[in-house]
Amino acid sequence: MSEPAAHGIKGMLITDGLYLKPSKSTRVLAILEALTRDSNLSQFELGRRLNLSGAMVNQYLKQLQEGGLVEFLPVNGKSYHYTLTDKGKQVRRDMFSDYSSETIRLYTTIKDFVLENLRGLLDEGKTRLALFGASETCEVVLSALRDTKFQIMILLDNDPKKQGQLFNGHVVSAPQVMEQVDCDAVVITSFGKQAEIYEQLKPYSEKRGFQIVRF
Repeated sequence: MSEPAAHGIKGMLITDGLYLKPSKSTRVLAILEALTRDSNLSQFELGRRLNLSGAMVNQYLKQLQEGGLVEFLPVNGKSYHYTLTDKGKQVRRDMFSDYSSETIRLYTTIKDFVLENLRGLLDEGKTRLALFGASETCEVVLSALRDTKFQIMILLDNDPKKQGQLFNGHVVSAPQVMEQVDCDAVVITSFGKQAEIYEQLKPYSEKRGFQIVRF
């Protein structure tokens, strides 16, 4: 499973992948959020940050102006500042609340998916886990495993820059330490490199007798 590309600014994310496509509402919210943070953004800069064409940004801004959400303040004969009206600020708050609620529901669904895939281990009493891949996916897995009977014995990653660093309270180690770690299963927490990591772990699994889990 490849990880989707993402375009946006701090506080607002537009996913642009195979399964999650930005809707008109998402783009509108991203523009309102961007202008809330910086009213000096040009149409070009808005388009660059949000991965939208200049024509699309222009169209959205005109619609927002016509709807009374954004006010155009001329700087000179060729450029404007774009500021949110009181109505625009309220619409942004309402839209962001809805967006956040949907994001939380999706996050909860993914955590349920993780637990469902690990339920077999729990039924077999295999609770000592190693996680391979200090990534965003690993953060979700760690959150899903919180308050369960699973124990995180070690966190592994191939990236030398991550090794020795703390990741959500766990020190990241090199894969070679699997020779000394006593665990029941290794869970691959890098969705984008599952096949590659699986092949890397197979020799350790055959020698040490632990199970490899991939989603």
